[in-house]
Amino acid sequence: MPAVPALTISARDTGSRARAGILRTAHGDVRTPAFVPLATKATVKGMLPAEVAALGYDIVLGNTFHLFLDPGHERIARFGGLHEFMGW
Repeated sequence: MPAVPALTISARDTGSRARAGILRTAHGDVRTPAFVPLATKATVKGMLPAEVAALGYDIVLGNTFHLFLDPGHERIARFGGLHEFMGW
């Protein structure tokens, strides 16, 4: 069974209620707050996955509706899942 995501808060601001922390997922840690690029069809337009990672991003979001339409969940599954399909 996959691990349940957990959030560890490392800093809080009582004036604004802002917080910073680490979101732990089955695929790795995500520092928060985070600017998260969107990979509409499994790619951040104009960038290779290594270039996105080199900028310091911990996570990339895939638009599941667009991915369902094209290339489709069956094709993504044949490639070993979304992480493998997009090379992240």
